[in-house]
Amino acid sequence: MVKLRLKRCGRKQRVVYRIVAIDVRSQREGRGLRKVGFYDPINNQTFLNVPAILYFLKRGAQPTGTVHDISKKAGVFTELSLNPTKFH
Repeated sequence: MVKLRLKRCGRKQRVVYRIVAIDVRSQREGRGLRKVGFYDPINNQTFLNVPAILYFLKRGAQPTGTVHDISKKAGVFTELSLNPTKFH
């Protein structure tokens, strides 16, 4: 199963997170399938590759709670509901 989750980067006291699509069994700093954005909590900056996020969500990837909140704030799920398609 694939998850969209945060991967910690940066240095001490200056953390930055990458948002990655990664296999559930991998470690937090493990090798991700694809980088789909980043989140800087100190400067409150976010960059999301929305088409890549939608690609993984449509194929059954589950976002973690924090990634879900970040994506929701950016309006990713409204775009997902605007393009309804049936998946089996």
